[in-house]
Amino acid sequence: MIGIIGFGRFGRLMSRYLARDFDVTVFDSGGKASEIERTGASAASFEQVCQEEIVILPVPISVFKETLERIKPLIREDALVVDVCSVKAYPVSLMQHILPEGVSILATHPMFGPDSAAHSLEGRKIVLCQERIAEDRYQKIKSYLDEKGLHTIEVTPDEHDRQISVSLALTHFIGRSLSEFGAQPLSIDTEGYKRLLHVLEVVENDTWQLFVDMHHYNPYAGKHRSQMIAALDLISSKLEESMEERHD
Repeated sequence: MIGIIGFGRFGRLMSRYLARDFDVTVFDSGGKASEIERTGASAASFEQVCQEEIVILPVPISVFKETLERIKPLIREDALVVDVCSVKAYPVSLMQHILPEGVSILATHPMFGPDSAAHSLEGRKIVLCQERIAEDRYQKIKSYLDEKGLHTIEVTPDEHDRQISVSLALTHFIGRSLSEFGAQPLSIDTEGYKRLLHVLEVVENDTWQLFVDMHHYNPYAGKHRSQMIAALDLISSKLEESMEERHD
């Protein structure tokens, strides 16, 4: 019923949760059949997975177009394709242009990952962009997500990208900067410093490719990144000026 193409960290998480309620097949080119089966799903060929009623694509944004072009001739006419990218306008545009008109589209962004949702989905957020999908089918999926304790947020792809460029892309930028700085636990610390280290811990578990993709494919990320850097420079300059005034 549900096919998953890709068995990275997030593909593994989805497989584990979805296999509790549905028949799930998973394609992965890395020879992870035994790992797939341990989640309760079945390992299958690329062609088999494409023939499922619902096909989910937890693949890097940078290979999303290539993946769509590959599934296009294989997918069922009445299939539903679901993406889980951390940007939305770009994959939605690709799905609309590449997939056959009869194929339904649901754009999503689960606001959680393998670490935060390792034990439960309760209270986690997931963004839904209702693009090319029948109302009854959409509501059925939304109801299922609600029943699992997820908090669904319905927005347009553009609004998602505007907000996520601050709440996710900027957070990852700060976290990666802390890593480059060499931030680490200290015996003399504060609660604020511990929160900074938490940001660092979260982003270090994600790949560099994800970090690059969320900045490259989000049209608003560069602007907010530049504004943050400018703000840091401004605060540093103000601090230097204040210290010079006291010295005088």
